[in-house]
Amino acid sequence: MTTSTATSTAQRRGRWWENATPSGSRELLPSPAGPTEEPGPPPPLHGSGPLLQTLRFARDQGRMLFEGSRRHGDIFGITTLLEKRPLTIISHPDHVKSLFTAGPALAPSTAGQSQLRPIVGDSVLTVTGEPHRRKRKLLMPPFHGKAIAHYQEQIREATDREIDSWRAGSRVRLADSAQKVTLDVIMSGVFGIDYRSGEAEQLLRTRLRQMLALSVSPLARVSELVSMRRTQPVGVQKWGLAHLDRAVMAVIAERRAAHVPGERHDILSLLLDTRDEDGAELTDLELRNELLTLVLAGHETTANSIGWAFERLVRHTESYGRLRDAARGADDGGYVEATIHEAMRVRPVIPLLGRRVMADWRFGDRVVPEGTRVLVGVLSLHHRDDLYADPFTFDPERFVGVKPGSNTWIPFGGGDRRCLGATLAMAEMRILTGEIARRADLRAVTSAPERPVHRNVTMIPGSGGTVEITSVTR
Repeated sequence: MTTSTATSTAQRRGRWWENATPSGSRELLPSPAGPTEEPGPPPPLHGSGPLLQTLRFARDQGRMLFEGSRRHGDIFGITTLLEKRPLTIISHPDHVKSLFTAGPALAPSTAGQSQLRPIVGDSVLTVTGEPHRRKRKLLMPPFHGKAIAHYQEQIREATDREIDSWRAGSRVRLADSAQKVTLDVIMSGVFGIDYRSGEAEQLLRTRLRQMLALSVSPLARVSELVSMRRTQPVGVQKWGLAHLDRAVMAVIAERRAAHVPGERHDILSLLLDTRDEDGAELTDLELRNELLTLVLAGHETTANSIGWAFERLVRHTESYGRLRDAARGADDGGYVEATIHEAMRVRPVIPLLGRRVMADWRFGDRVVPEGTRVLVGVLSLHHRDDLYADPFTFDPERFVGVKPGSNTWIPFGGGDRRCLGATLAMAEMRILTGEIARRADLRAVTSAPERPVHRNVTMIPGSGGTVEITSVTR
């Protein structure tokens, strides 16, 4: 394939989101990985200066991942202010599998050190080991099986309400539109309330949206850096959370006062019925941490996946045309789901996953010492040309009739930390993507791709997946 001058320039600048040209398909070679007692050289270091690397890491993870992978291959290290020793970044599926299958004793999650820790405290997202297993078991039932079938009707109703509000000739940020839908669904599942609920619940919705809007401001990014490795928020983050917490605590107090054991089946009611090993009920703070985790993790990532999907589709008109034909036919032939899989491959909302190895660990011909923080480069893994032909090309056809691999397609994570709400998220995305494609015709506002923006641990479309509506079916 010939590389254009424009593309070459984009690659040199590290602008990976502009459809960089891959080097060409090649065969995936196996690479040994796992605990070892044999010595080996450390990963090569990429970049220089802890302060500069920390700032780059916070601002443009994609650029760092692709630059490091192009220069060093499957594994490299960076020095930051986050750790005393270099962070190790990997992107080979065998290396990923070694961490996902090791279990929390050998490779615990580092989510407790993420920027979300000051926001959600000790919750199912941030704890490890046995506490994580107990919390996950407690919260699993509302996100699987019959519960998903119940949510599907709510998803359809919320999607119809949103599309009904669209008008031809107007512009919408699809991430924001999808967020209204997913927030309705998760608020129903978590709090047992819907869009017609009372004053306390509506205030909670407002505060959640305000906090998310605030989180992309430059001031919030500085606050995130300051909050790293802290367990309590500071600065703008602390101020925003204080407003949100008042709304959350008001809903908890209202529901606790009116609670009748076994009467309701939302997650808040389930948690109000829960007792610990000593028979004590969960405190308001414990309830707050779990509920806020589920609400934030359960709707924002899904909404931004929808934003990314249509950001890609309206710039790839052939794929978009096939999606519309599939969604408007009697049987979509799996194209809707394939489109979702491909969008989450090229633009994973969570671009990095973290583990800490509790033994010396081999990654190919390199060895990292016990205690090293290892980051899985989801974004770089998804763009390997020995896994995906022409990986920088948006092509849903690659997933038609093909199930994504558990170590090669990991937008939901993997192992014991795989996203608790993955099944619900896929149900939401199937319905939202299908209904938007069926009922509306959209076009890009500009031909230039939207630049990724980092918010906490997520990578979101810089303009929210903005599109122009050319027609809407009522």
